[in-house]
Amino acid sequence: MARAAVTGGSGKLGRAVVRHLVEHGWDVVNLDRRPSPDGHDPYSQIDLTDYGQAVEALTRIDDRYDGVDALVHLAAIPAPGLQPNSAVFRNNMLASYNVFAAARLAGIDNIVWASSETVLGLPFETPPPYLPVDEEYAPRPESTYSLVKTMEETMVDQFCRWNPDLKATGLRFSNVMYPEDYAKFPSFNDDPALRQWNLWSYIDARDGALAVRLGLEREGTGKEVFVIASPDTVMTTPTADLVAAHYPDLELKRPVSGHETLLSIDKARRLLGYDPNHTWRDHV
Repeated sequence: MARAAVTGGSGKLGRAVVRHLVEHGWDVVNLDRRPSPDGHDPYSQIDLTDYGQAVEALTRIDDRYDGVDALVHLAAIPAPGLQPNSAVFRNNMLASYNVFAAARLAGIDNIVWASSETVLGLPFETPPPYLPVDEEYAPRPESTYSLVKTMEETMVDQFCRWNPDLKATGLRFSNVMYPEDYAKFPSFNDDPALRQWNLWSYIDARDGALAVRLGLEREGTGKEVFVIASPDTVMTTPTADLVAAHYPDLELKRPVSGHETLLSIDKARRLLGYDPNHTWRDHV
């Protein structure tokens, strides 16, 4: 049984990832500052801004486990504004460097990490270059949080250059949701501007977990990044009508139909086999 370390495994997305990997035959170690509400074991409390702790966590912690085969790095201050910008930068950048460097030392060649939809230019007060947005244009960070995510993607290029055997999969997750979050979705129709900041997108945590597993299982080496969103928007208004009302001057790279997401998951479908199964419309 392959063993994966999941940093941030007690978080909103992390809990779903841990459950999903266990259900699909992985032995999972949760590395976080607090235990999971799910009570997953093995768990080790860790401060990833301490390089020594990161190294121990990816090699061996006493008799709890001995080494890991893959790393899923989700741990971070999860959004802009939760702490001062300098604290967000220090924590998130240092933690990411430490886990990638520790993984290199430990000989771990299979890494999936959480990038973010924010590198696409969120909030879209400055319109994107086209719609649907995808991985083809350069990152456009608009916050310190997003700046770190952009720097992580650049950093990973160099880790892959140093180690040609490294497979590193960056997942630009949209806004993570659980079924209990969906009750508020119909209210978004009263003011579409409330969710315009991320083009009315979201990701069901269960589909986010699916994307992580597919990233671990993908063939090849080197870095790839993927936009990971649910297949639809949070709105009942058709997507083409949202575009016409709010972005009438933007180029459409291809037609959009129904309630299709404007965060393109075409690359993830093509290269990962990502086929999201969950929508809020099944719960409301």
